[in-house]
Amino acid sequence: MHHVKIPVTDLPRSQSWYERVFGFRALFEFPDGDGVVRGVAGELPGFGDTLVAFRENASAAQGCQDFDPVGFAVRDRAGIEAWAEYLDALGIAHSPVIDASIGWLLVLHDPDRIELHLYSWESHGIDQTGRAGYGRRVGQAESGA
Repeated sequence: MHHVKIPVTDLPRSQSWYERVFGFRALFEFPDGDGVVRGVAGELPGFGDTLVAFRENASAAQGCQDFDPVGFAVRDRAGIEAWAEYLDALGIAHSPVIDASIGWLLVLHDPDRIELHLYSWESHGIDQTGRAGYGRRVGQAESGA
């Protein structure tokens, strides 16, 4: 994947928040025809080579409230727990550590209430097949077979 673009209502506010929380580092800026920068793209240290971009688009940001357009990979449960402690130290509200469909999950919201998921690569081994809203392998019947 080359990049993920997240809509925002206030670029400076969101850029500052992503810098503080994730260490975002802008590499590119995108000025509109009037010269005003309404987009940036850069990297989130520790999240691989995929760039993250932010673009002012109020209607798209409002439409994405409480939706999770991207999940950031974390190695294991210990990593998820470390993120929870880090977010606590920053005063950033988040979910408890969740036993998700496959691994562990931590949920938080950015300044536009876009839901961000930190999801572990490590599997917890819990069969969540019968739980509403949880994933199951394609082809599995509701009985879990």
